[in-house]
Amino acid sequence: MFRFRRLALAALIPAAALSLGLPAVLAQTPSPAPAASASPSPAPSASPSPAASASPAPAATPSPAPSPAASASPAPTTSPSPAASASPSPTAPPPAAAATPAPVQTADPFGLETTLEARKVVMVKGTANWDSAFDTLIDAFKALNTLLDKQGIKHAGNAMIVYTSTDDTGFTFLAEIPVEQDPKNLSKDMSIGKSPEGKVLKFVHRGSYDNMDNTYEAITNHLDDKRLEAKDTFIEEYLTDPLKTAEDKLVINVFVPLK
Repeated sequence: MFRFRRLALAALIPAAALSLGLPAVLAQTPSPAPAASASPSPAPSASPSPAASASPAPAATPSPAPSPAASASPAPTTSPSPAASASPSPTAPPPAAAATPAPVQTADPFGLETTLEARKVVMVKGTANWDSAFDTLIDAFKALNTLLDKQGIKHAGNAMIVYTSTDDTGFTFLAEIPVEQDPKNLSKDMSIGKSPEGKVLKFVHRGSYDNMDNTYEAITNHLDDKRLEAKDTFIEEYLTDPLKTAEDKLVINVFVPLK
C-alpha cells in the first residue's frame, strides 16, 4: 500500500495593505509656493556711482520667504508606509520533518555459496538414533568440554557436528570443537583432526533441533530447484552454545558440500 501525504500552506494577506486609499496620499502633497512678483526691479541710475558707494546692487535683493505651509509640510518620502510598519511579511510554515524509516532486518542467508577452511579440531565419534538424537549430541559435546576444561584449553571456534552417514533409524557423526593446541589423554573414541573444507552452500536454522526437519526439507527443495547434487556428508555449526542455550533458541549454520 502506498501512502500519500499532502502539506497545505496558508498565505496570510495583511489587512492593513487593503485599507490604504487615494485621499490619504493626496493629503500629504505639499502646497505649491506662491509665484514670484512680476514687477521688475528698478533700473539703476544712469549716473555712475562712486566706487565706495554703499548702495546695494539690485541683484542683492532677497527673494520672498517660502510659504509657511510649504515649510511645515513634511516630504512625502519621509513618512513610512503604514502597511510596511504594521504588517509583517507573510511567511510559509516550515515543512514537516521526514519520518525516519525503521531499520530493515536482513534475512538469513539461504543457499549462499561459501568456502570452508580446514581447522584443527578435537573430535569424538558417535552413533545415535533419531528419537534421542539431540541428547546424544549434547553428551558428545559434554565429553569434549570436560577434556578441554581439565587441560585449560579454550575453544578456537564454534562446536560442529559432521554427519558421516544416515539411515531411517539413525546416523553416525563426528562432534568437533576447534582448538589451537593438541589436548592430551584422549579417550579411545577421540582424536585430533581437521574440520571439513571446500565449497559449500550455507543455510541457517533458528529454533529447536526437533524442528530441523523443516529446514532440511527446505534445503532439499532448494537443491532440486537448482538441480544441484550434494555429497553424502553435511555439517552443522552451532552459533549458540548447545550446552547453555535453550533448545528453542538455537542458531545453527547448515553447510552442504556439493559434488
